[in-house]
Amino acid sequence: MSFLRPCALYKSFITFPSRRWMPCQSWGFLRWPGFDGFFRFLVIALLWSTFSEIRFIPSSSMYPTLRVGDRIIVEKASYFFRSPAINDIVTFRPPEQETGFGKDAVLIKRIVAKGGDVVQVHHGSLYVNGVAQNEDFIAERPSYTLELNYVPSGHVYVLGDNRNNSYDSHDWGPLPVENIVGRYVMCCYRPSNH
Repeated sequence: MSFLRPCALYKSFITFPSRRWMPCQSWGFLRWPGFDGFFRFLVIALLWSTFSEIRFIPSSSMYPTLRVGDRIIVEKASYFFRSPAINDIVTFRPPEQETGFGKDAVLIKRIVAKGGDVVQVHHGSLYVNGVAQNEDFIAERPSYTLELNYVPSGHVYVLGDNRNNSYDSHDWGPLPVENIVGRYVMCCYRPSNH
């Protein structure tokens, strides 16, 4: 005996003329998806793992935009079709000359300048090509001074939103674009105790 067999009351309910439009007249949607459904799930899982990932934020270098403990979604496909843009938040492998990072280390920062730009920090403001940038997303104004830095072609200049507590391009210089792993899309989980 099948527990999904419709009862007499159900048959009379569906045969009532005003109820025939109901989309659940067939209980076929409750069946196991079969090979087609399994194949679709497998394709979606492979695409997800190839073109996106979920990352954990371990430090406060991007505070207040991202907080310690946040889980974020990073997509890795868009930079195959376009170049990184200013204000993109990107994940990247640290430059090779930097020591103290593991082989699989990935950092997250905001792009503030691209190849061909000149970057400078003084009097608590960031200047790109001599123009002071309006940065309402930073935790506090930078307390350091940075002399004129030219960003070569094929590189970007990345800074954390928590400018005074971030290990970024103001310490080690422009970042090669080839080191970029992906682009921040959204925060998918934020711990409730923050």
